[in-house]
Amino acid sequence: MLQELRRIVTGHNADSRSVVVIDGPPARTAGTERGGLFELWNTDGAPVDSTDSVDRADGPVRLVPTSGGTKFRYFAVGPTPEGVTREQQEALMAEFFAEVGSAHHRVDTTRHPAMHKTPTVDYIILLKGDVTLLLEDDEVRLKPFDVVVQRGTNHAWVVNGDEPALFIAVLIDADIRE
Repeated sequence: MLQELRRIVTGHNADSRSVVVIDGPPARTAGTERGGLFELWNTDGAPVDSTDSVDRADGPVRLVPTSGGTKFRYFAVGPTPEGVTREQQEALMAEFFAEVGSAHHRVDTTRHPAMHKTPTVDYIILLKGDVTLLLEDDEVRLKPFDVVVQRGTNHAWVVNGDEPALFIAVLIDADIRE
């Protein structure tokens, strides 16, 4: 499933003609042993130069975009392996969130070790799998092609069954008010 991920990025050549600039797999990945993040494109709030050849996703993988920026990615969530304790899950999640620069976004993991809260508005589509979206006081079971608009709430994704889930998401830096 994940080896087939492909991105096509367009731009302009020296004659201002539209061309394909990138045609290949995601630029960077993180946490693939547990699911993972697969970077497709990032913006940083600066004007877009469609004539450059810079791969905006080819940098350190971070969970959230920079100030004023966006992130476009696939992400996968694996099922919880049998026999893994709550303490082991906490350690794995702490390690993953630290790896992507977001240890501080794990504000309350009381309900689930993967709970996190980011200052973003996220547009998320479940492409494959059976997943439950956990919130602090609610939950909803998702099926493929369900769309979630995540507005800076503490949440986690939990796979039902033994097959990994695949999502696509756009994360937008936001000034979240509660």
